[in-house]
Amino acid sequence: MTTTFDLQMRNNIALIEQTIEQLLPADPNAPQHTLLAAMKHSLSAGGKRIRPMLALEFCRLCGGTDETVLPAACALELLHTATLIHDDMPEMDNDDLRRGKPSCHVAFNLPTALLAGDTLLIMPFEWIAAAKDTDAERKVALSLELAKAAGFYGACGGQQIDLENETRSDVTIDGLKQMYAYKTGALIIAACRMGCIAAGADAETLEIATQYAARLGLAFQIVDDILDVTSTEEQLGKPIGSDAQQNKNTFVSLYGLEQAKQEAAMLTGEALDLLAKLPRSEFLTALTEMLLCRQS
Repeated sequence: MTTTFDLQMRNNIALIEQTIEQLLPADPNAPQHTLLAAMKHSLSAGGKRIRPMLALEFCRLCGGTDETVLPAACALELLHTATLIHDDMPEMDNDDLRRGKPSCHVAFNLPTALLAGDTLLIMPFEWIAAAKDTDAERKVALSLELAKAAGFYGACGGQQIDLENETRSDVTIDGLKQMYAYKTGALIIAACRMGCIAAGADAETLEIATQYAARLGLAFQIVDDILDVTSTEEQLGKPIGSDAQQNKNTFVSLYGLEQAKQEAAMLTGEALDLLAKLPRSEFLTALTEMLLCRQS
């Protein structure tokens, strides 16, 4: 039986994907059409659209309209996809599969994948700047949030730490948490904050959203660590056990499977407690619970 949550999930995903399709270049005859094909290959590989959905739902929670946040929300998905394209490349994690489909560099080639990732890093700021239903001050604030989440203290910085950790034997839990906060958490924090900013939320709501997102981001990555050893290739859409093969330090390798599960559950509980302070948070509550129990 389809629940209200399931229906809203489907509607949100459809709205996000429709908006992305509308905002992407629409000239299949452009001389650089292969670049667009590579971008669409990775953007259409499935995924839960969690980051744009968080932005959309926090904007709604704060009384904003979908129109004010959708370009920024979809910009988050582009930037997230860019990081996945780059992460999959041989120089990084060297993964040939992403969400059950050939990675971008496998489906096309390394130079095209690099350019597709670069374009998906840049285009989000074009979308935010061109948004018709957002004022200039909020465009600046949204762009700042996204830039911070992508850069030195975000996804790029986190990936650098991750690469260096592969050759280290002295990685601590605190060090791992810091890496996860940059590589995964920063973009999730940005998503929640951008939803609030688009709606003009007050400082207290913005702080609650930030603290919620920090816990959700860490729990999300720990669940990823767990799935790498408990899931199947069919469920995960990529080879399982790749973390161990690449000598990656994870919560499971440092803490053990059961303690990792307990940590993810504790963080999720803290995130839910923070959500309870906000009105109209029923969907976000169900989404948070779903992310703890997901199989992919």
